[in-house]
Amino acid sequence: MALVLNEEQRLLAETARDFLEQHAPVAALRALRDSRDASGYSQTLWQQMAELGWASVILPESHGGLEFGFTGLGVLLQETGRNLTASPLFATAVVGASAILLGGTEAQREEYLPQLAAGELTLALALEESHHHRPYHIATRAERNGDSLCLNGEKCFVLDGHSADLLLVVARTTGEPGDREGLSVVLVPRDSVGVDCQRTLMVDSRNAANIRFDNVTVPATAILGEPGAAGEWLDTVLDRGRVALAAEMLGSAEEVFARTVAWLKERVQFGVPIGSFQALQHRASRLQAELELARSVVLQALATVDDNPQQLALIASLAKAQLNELVKLATNEAVQLHGGIGVTDELEIGFFLKRARVTMQIFGDTGFHRDRYASLCGY
Repeated sequence: MALVLNEEQRLLAETARDFLEQHAPVAALRALRDSRDASGYSQTLWQQMAELGWASVILPESHGGLEFGFTGLGVLLQETGRNLTASPLFATAVVGASAILLGGTEAQREEYLPQLAAGELTLALALEESHHHRPYHIATRAERNGDSLCLNGEKCFVLDGHSADLLLVVARTTGEPGDREGLSVVLVPRDSVGVDCQRTLMVDSRNAANIRFDNVTVPATAILGEPGAAGEWLDTVLDRGRVALAAEMLGSAEEVFARTVAWLKERVQFGVPIGSFQALQHRASRLQAELELARSVVLQALATVDDNPQQLALIASLAKAQLNELVKLATNEAVQLHGGIGVTDELEIGFFLKRARVTMQIFGDTGFHRDRYASLCGY
């Protein structure tokens, strides 16, 4: 497995970097936050991304996709991490698309994937039911009533939940909370009667929602794939999301490091740049070493999705745990090395710190993935 990008992937990364620096810098996130934008992202920007093919990178050509592979999608997410770009790319083009690809019937793929590729449909996975990531502890119920399903339950921390067109609700059709068997993913339009969606204002200025389902009625055909069989593919969907998040976090850490090194060269104290102080050089060197290790981990994880999926669970937990710790270290060091100004709203370093704290929790924190990695290794 070559831990380097090929020429096409490098070109995609350079193109994405130029596009995002021009159309979606960190200042754009600040503007969205300050204006309390209703969507939480620029609709125009999302359409531009879709026109560039970003929404369809991993989709098959037969459904309007580019079929460029998960590594291609990873380099895009890495660039969005550099700019803290707010968009439906993760919730829709990574998690939602993977759910339909892996769990949907052929008819469902034909119906939804072309819309997704064109940027006409946004998705959100409604999974979490507590403040801790426990993907099988699902109490939300979908009960069959003739040709319909009646959905009842509550979800929290639904990424892009308040703006998505279609919710992918993980619900239990049989069994009890904690069981892997009996889980289904139900496709529910967000504007359905009985859906109470409350947007939450996250510390990273991004989108999430708490959603209540009160006797929501949808057709029985709204179940994605086979009823009760979501446990067979849900882990893979989440692992794809974890790898994608690792790529985004790598981009954020690289940008934070670049800005910090520039500051060490610029800031003068005692008549010399503070970057000449050996103690600060040691801290920067340690971070540089951790970044090099993380690049290899992320590239291996991205390649594993396409080339070695039987190892995905192990590598995804490794990548998520590693990058959780990297972004924590990188943002902590950036704030410290910038001094008091590092925590002020005037400087953009604080935006990276806040985003890091949220991404560290999405789909499992470091403790969750270290425990999962050990279990997968037989300990």
